[in-house]
Amino acid sequence: MAELKTKPTEVRVDAFIEAVPDATRREDAKTLVALMERLTGEPPVMWGPSIIGFGSYRYKYDSGHEGEMCRIGFSPRKAELVLYVLTAYADQSAELAKLGKHKTGKCCLYIKKLADVDMAVLEGLVQGALDRMNAVYPA
Repeated sequence: MAELKTKPTEVRVDAFIEAVPDATRREDAKTLVALMERLTGEPPVMWGPSIIGFGSYRYKYDSGHEGEMCRIGFSPRKAELVLYVLTAYADQSAELAKLGKHKTGKCCLYIKKLADVDMAVLEGLVQGALDRMNAVYPA
């Protein structure tokens, strides 16, 4: 079985954020670290080269593939912030409708900048994702 690339690293989160070229994305990353750290009670950890994660859980698929991943996290990518907070376990359409300017993927929420969204709604989405993770994968 291939070794997982997305695993905790020794890279310092603050150093990673300071290296983000875009000043707005850098400040938004600091805001998300504070939000997710407050909600999880976990320190930020770099997962792979670009994901800032909080907490961890072990998973195992029916195929036998298993591994470890952060409970919630985000990545300040060049084009946008990618938040790993969406889930197939619950309908989040009502919250997303109130969020503001965003795009979604299977498990990802894409935001250009935090100024484009309602931070209270975003906090609710992050808390909901964390609650679902804790219910499905108890600590």
